[in-house]
Amino acid sequence: MELLLFNIFNGFIIGIFYALMALGLSMILGLNGIINFSHGGFLALGAYMAYSLAPAIGFWGALIVSPFLAGFVGLIVERVLIRPLYGRDPLFSLLLTFGLAMIMQDLIRTFWGATGLPFEVPNALTHPLSQVYFFITGYRVFLVALALLATASLFALLKFTRVGIRIRAGNADLEMVSALGINIYRLRAVNFSLGIFMAGLAGVLAAGRLGLTPTMGASLIMPSFVAIIVGGVGSLVGSLLGGIIIGVAAGITTTYYPAASDVVIYLIMAVVLIVRPRGLMGQEGLLE
Repeated sequence: MELLLFNIFNGFIIGIFYALMALGLSMILGLNGIINFSHGGFLALGAYMAYSLAPAIGFWGALIVSPFLAGFVGLIVERVLIRPLYGRDPLFSLLLTFGLAMIMQDLIRTFWGATGLPFEVPNALTHPLSQVYFFITGYRVFLVALALLATASLFALLKFTRVGIRIRAGNADLEMVSALGINIYRLRAVNFSLGIFMAGLAGVLAAGRLGLTPTMGASLIMPSFVAIIVGGVGSLVGSLLGGIIIGVAAGITTTYYPAASDVVIYLIMAVVLIVRPRGLMGQEGLLE
C-alpha cells in the first residue's frame, strides 16, 4: 500500500509538470495557432538559467527571475521567427518549432555541457514532513502549492485583466477582436510570452525534482500534448486536468507493471478520442 501511495504521489508531481506545460501549449495553440514543439526547449532553458543564476541570487531569486527571462526569450522568438508565419500553412510553424527545439538542445549542450547537473534546493525543503510517508517532502509540497498558485494567478489574469479578457476574446473570434481596433500581433506576442513563462516555471520546478539534462524538456513535451488532447483542445482547465490524470495513471501503472507506465498515457488518449473525441472538457467540434 505504501508503495502504491508513493507512486501515486510521484505521478501526481510529474502530472503537475505536464499540466504546467500543457497550459502554456494550450494558450499558444489557442490564440497563436502554433503547435509549439519548442516548448520543451524553453522548459530546459528556464531550468538552466535558474541553475546559472542561483549562485548569484539564490534559489528563491532564480525561481522568480528565470521564468520571466524564459518568457522574454519567447517574446523575441515570437517577434522574429513565429510572427512571419501567421496565416500560413500550420506545417511551416510546426517544422520551425521542431527545428528550434533541436537548436535549443544543442545550445544547452554547448553552454552547459551534455552531462546532467544537480539543482540544489534549500535544505529546509528537502526533509520529509512525515516519518511514515517519507516521500512527502517540503519541496514536493511547495512544488504543488506554487504550481496551483501560478495556475490560479493565470486564470485570474485571463478573467479579470484587460489583456486577459482580450486573449479570451481572441480565442473565440480573433477577426472580431482585430475589427475592434486591438493590435492582435501585440496580443499574440503577450500570449506567447505567457505560455513560455509557464514552461520556464515548470522547468525550474522540475530541475529541483528531476535534475537538469539538455533533453529534459523533450521527455515532457509529448505527454503534455497528450494532456491537451485528453483534457480537451481549447480548454485550459481541461489541460490542467489532463496532465494530472495521465501523471497519476502512469504512477499507478508503475506500481504493478513499470514497463507500461509510458504506454498507459497514450492508451488513455486513445480511449478518450474514441469515447469523447473533443476531450473531457473540450469545445464541441474542435476534434469531431
